[in-house]
Amino acid sequence: MKRAILTGPTGGIGTALTEVLCSHGVETYAVCRPGSPRIARLAPDPLVHIVECDISEYPSLEGKLPAADAFFHFGWEKTTVQGRDDLDCQLNNVKYSLDAVRLAKACGCTVFVGAGSQAEYGIAKGPLSGDTPAFPESGYGIAKYAAGRFTRNLCAQLGLRHCWVRVLSAYGRNDGEGTLISYLVRTLREGGVPKLTPCGQVWDYIHFTDAARAFFAVAERGKDGRTYCLGSGSPRPLKEYAEELRDCVAPGAELQFGALPYYPHQPMYLAADIRELSEDTGWRPEKSFREGIEEILHPPAEADEKKRKRLTDEVRNE
Repeated sequence: MKRAILTGPTGGIGTALTEVLCSHGVETYAVCRPGSPRIARLAPDPLVHIVECDISEYPSLEGKLPAADAFFHFGWEKTTVQGRDDLDCQLNNVKYSLDAVRLAKACGCTVFVGAGSQAEYGIAKGPLSGDTPAFPESGYGIAKYAAGRFTRNLCAQLGLRHCWVRVLSAYGRNDGEGTLISYLVRTLREGGVPKLTPCGQVWDYIHFTDAARAFFAVAERGKDGRTYCLGSGSPRPLKEYAEELRDCVAPGAELQFGALPYYPHQPMYLAADIRELSEDTGWRPEKSFREGIEEILHPPAEADEKKRKRLTDEVRNE
């Protein structure tokens, strides 16, 4: 892979994928929403080219982008709980995904990798894989499932390798303000008491960097037509995740479990079977949940500065 096109690059996995691509020397064209303040999240790098284009205008980019090898599609409108049942918007997202495939073909890409979601499964009770029957309930989940199927069919018609990656729960730097992880970190840092559901779900968090590495591996070695489920492969109760995060941010602080009801369409069991993904691509997750939380609390630049200060102090003391 020498050059890639990435839509929706300013989210958590998107920014991490941009960094992974650059680390492999891949020139990346990042297609961003015009004027988005989140463009600033993309670290300046000569390999990264910002292309401002609304998701509804992908066809306008045909002939304006250079030839590329891989196309990663993360672009999507209304992904939060409040917008997931905006059915007209979600239906439009399916069309935009087909536009993305056509743009990939026009740019000479040989592989199209789409970002799916755990919402495609609906309410499941066992480990999730690409072969697990999908019964989505929310408009968002239905649209993601339809986009995965439609783009696979269109890729087959156009001669592109197609891979669809259903992400369970990812976290890390550049996470959305409304996610559970962001809410817990923010509230605990401010000395507040987080109000939570009973947190009885079995969950499977994966760090953005590990998720980005998986997408890169799928683009390089994923099998045509495959749907991969992406998580850590080591699920545990959501309550345990919340308590471990609390112990990193504010040990001993109160967590108010049961203060909130579960939201509509709430799945109670999200666990990824990552065997097929690992067998096909050689990918395995590397970062533990605690390591990921520590990185949020102390970003790499801040951690490096603290390390330099400590070493300087040690030299002075000698």
